[in-house]
Amino acid sequence: MRSADLTTIIRSIIILIVAYLVIIKFNLYFNIFLLIIAIVLDGVDGFLAIKEIDNSFSFLSYIKAQVLNNKKEKEKIKKLKLLTKEKAKYGARLDVAGDRIIEYTIFSLFVYLHFIPLLFLLISFFIHSFADALMGSKGTSSKMKTKLASIFYTSNWSRALANLLKIASFSMLIFSYQTGLFYQFTFALTTLLLIFIILRGSIEIFESIK
Repeated sequence: MRSADLTTIIRSIIILIVAYLVIIKFNLYFNIFLLIIAIVLDGVDGFLAIKEIDNSFSFLSYIKAQVLNNKKEKEKIKKLKLLTKEKAKYGARLDVAGDRIIEYTIFSLFVYLHFIPLLFLLISFFIHSFADALMGSKGTSSKMKTKLASIFYTSNWSRALANLLKIASFSMLIFSYQTGLFYQFTFALTTLLLIFIILRGSIEIFESIK
């Protein structure tokens, strides 16, 4: 098994552990720490997938491309990703599955705990189901070409914002549930995340059917 795929499986297992620990109200800060690890590992498996193609590729180069937007390193990653898809055609879709497991688990957890409306989970499930099915039939997000997609979906800042919103809103859900504090702020933050999910999902759907 590729190290990148193993990382995806590990982060999926971690989020299930987090869900159980939140239900039994285990240590608040440990729960949030595990949640952050699960989400951050999304970036790690991307690096590991590229590393398997080019063992000389460094994590510093990955950071330069993904965080600092270095054009030279971005172009190098783009070429390596094409080789990665040839070697493990299911890898990119497995990565998406890992993202969905985290999202659905957290939303399902707090619906189960009567902390957020069922509508949050249903909207997330609805938009992702259509977006993933259509994008899966076309390929991957790398085939997105419109200006709108490049700004709100494939750009580094939009990917970073999506993960930061997940970390912030999911962490606050855990914090608010276990302490009883800042519920209105947490609800607003989670609503903002849902709006961003709808925006990015709608772009996926548009790109797939246009």
